[in-house]
Amino acid sequence: MSTYLITGAGRGIGLELTKQLVKLDLEQVSKVFATTRGQPSEALSCLVAASAGRVVHVPCEVTVPASIEKAVALVGVELASDGLDVLINNVGAQSVNPDGICSMGDTQFLEEFDINVVSVHRMTSALMPLLKKGNAKTIINMSTTLGSIYHASKFIIAPTPAYKITKAALNMLTVQYALEFEKEGFTVLAISPGWLKTDLGSSYADLEVESGIRAVLQLMSGVTPEMNGKFLNIHVPGWEKAAGLNQYDGGEIPW
Repeated sequence: MSTYLITGAGRGIGLELTKQLVKLDLEQVSKVFATTRGQPSEALSCLVAASAGRVVHVPCEVTVPASIEKAVALVGVELASDGLDVLINNVGAQSVNPDGICSMGDTQFLEEFDINVVSVHRMTSALMPLLKKGNAKTIINMSTTLGSIYHASKFIIAPTPAYKITKAALNMLTVQYALEFEKEGFTVLAISPGWLKTDLGSSYADLEVESGIRAVLQLMSGVTPEMNGKFLNIHVPGWEKAAGLNQYDGGEIPW
């Protein structure tokens, strides 16, 4: 029985991850800690109420260290003597600069860096004692192909420079944690969940959030030590060689 903690679980990718995880057998998933920065959304509240204690809402503002400290303490109490098996760092922010990179303001850039990169470090480091006690010792950072330097020219049409830069930084943060904790049995990886139809992804996206997250969980179910420090794509049948910007072939994404 594995325990999970998902940041940004009130909507979009985080909410769908929580929904699909709690549908799995108790032998696979015993508890999901779903964090939001404020009160849970109506959808998350309903999920918590119907879960018979398997979904636990945890208030946590990932940009505030004191809030993270309280959240970790709450999770520790819930786990008692057990550890946390899987951390999914899902919180993210994306701003748009249609007038180009020079219009990207300092405040906007720093806020996005704090949410997309620094908060992941805050959460991961704060939860590390509980993760070390867990059995799976798995950390998943939700990234994006827009953070791939190799693919940067392909995505020049997307007017989201701060998002691209910060996700590239998240990828390096992933590698640093992977290298440092590999000897302790951890598997730390970045996954691109695809362009999904969420508030952040918009209705123009490639995939329904349900199918994208189903592919994410399929990928996670096969995590091995060899995946440590990798940047992986989801696999969606029929999208392996799709025309256009995005393909979902389940392969490794170049940094």
